[in-house]
Amino acid sequence: MGERAYAYAKACGIIGKSFIGKRIRNLQSISRLSELDRMVFPAASRDLPEKELLIDIEDRIASRAINSIIAIVDCFSSPPEFLSLLLSGYEYVDLESAIFSIREKEKTKPAHTDLGRFQTVHFNLWPDIQAMIEGTQFAFLLEKETLSQEDTFLQTLLDQHYYKALWKSILALPKNDRRVTERILSDEISLKNSCWALRLRTYYRMSADEIKPHLIDIPLRRKGPAKSRSRSMADEAIRCLEFPLDDFSSWASWRWKDFLNPDSAGASAGFLAPRHWKADPRYFQNAASRYLYRLAKHNFHLRPFSLDSIFCFIKLKQFEEDILTNCIEGLNMGMSNREILSMLEAES
Repeated sequence: MGERAYAYAKACGIIGKSFIGKRIRNLQSISRLSELDRMVFPAASRDLPEKELLIDIEDRIASRAINSIIAIVDCFSSPPEFLSLLLSGYEYVDLESAIFSIREKEKTKPAHTDLGRFQTVHFNLWPDIQAMIEGTQFAFLLEKETLSQEDTFLQTLLDQHYYKALWKSILALPKNDRRVTERILSDEISLKNSCWALRLRTYYRMSADEIKPHLIDIPLRRKGPAKSRSRSMADEAIRCLEFPLDDFSSWASWRWKDFLNPDSAGASAGFLAPRHWKADPRYFQNAASRYLYRLAKHNFHLRPFSLDSIFCFIKLKQFEEDILTNCIEGLNMGMSNREILSMLEAES
């Protein structure tokens, strides 16, 4: 309990200085990268040309987020497995980039997140993939022909491996420690599946049969008597494969319908399904991100000495990183932060 109390108190201090909740509004006045730099790093801003600052500040924001997360996980003498796996999520992303860079025959070693003592992949041995991952949780990629598969297949394989391991580690926790975590993570996986299904349909024109193998199929825990058909976190994504991408009214019974881009023209005209409406995967992804952020923000203080609070802290820091990264990209394209935050609908 002492470690948990210390971790929670430290997390509260970090969140108090983060661009979370009402502090997000402070970003609206920013119009240049240099201003964002001074706001986020008041004691360590850098006087660099805009092009150099773009890459530099992105790297520092990513390091800021992961260092904050590691500082909290380090409060535990023996961190629970699920916290270590949450950190390894960064390795999954970095390893994917490393593999793709080899495929593209790039000469420069790609950057990766420094996880300190939690690092398992030997990124210093790039481009020797076998040496990088042998003996790690990623060794399954060395199976015959796995690394030669197309990009979408490899991305799916890594996602499935990560979330299945994370879900298994969470179910191993005492019930009192996973109430919030279990709910948020199951929603996150369901939303990720749905977003992936929308993207594959919209951008790759894949059929339902082609998409289903790309989903993260994890059974949902049953309550009460056993049902005739097991439920899965892929169910909502599979359901949405049946709905037309240009008919808003067809999605009315879908669980995640409120995260679709609105039928604003049709609503004002009194019609349910205007012909020009198209499902927008990017809008859905942003709406899903906001929903998960609000769940984490609401639950962070509710169970202060449980592992749920640490999970919510990690999600809040990752959301902050996404917001700041979007601000950087928007400013680079000439948008104001007010426009960017309005587009993302980021709010306290």
